[in-house]
Amino acid sequence: MAHNRKLVLSGIALTKARIPAKKIGAATDRVRNELEQEIIESDFLENAPFRWVGLSIREGLIDEAKPHYDKIDLKDGELPLAIEIDTHRLLDATEDEMASVYRKATLIALVHAGEKYGLKVDRMKELLVDA
Repeated sequence: MAHNRKLVLSGIALTKARIPAKKIGAATDRVRNELEQEIIESDFLENAPFRWVGLSIREGLIDEAKPHYDKIDLKDGELPLAIEIDTHRLLDATEDEMASVYRKATLIALVHAGEKYGLKVDRMKELLVDA
């Protein structure tokens, strides 16, 4: 994938729940932009064996406490991660509430991956406490 992003978020529906795609897109874009800036400013990726994080947020029935990992893509430098969130928290949620759910899931994944690879996670942990 040719881009300069440090964080890419995507949503995957695991249920038949109907959540407006526009709201989801706006919430994930907001979270990506905010946390990507934090990744850059905190030097999160310094000495990482990958250049960027691709996080698939699975809209399912549970809130997972840690992400699932795939192999680092040596060709484009992606660390592929996935984490499941409870769709029920998105039903009838405002865009701000959705962003909060996606933000927390993303921070959980980033902290976990950062600790696994020995990266600078202090800023991500601070943000997670407030999430």
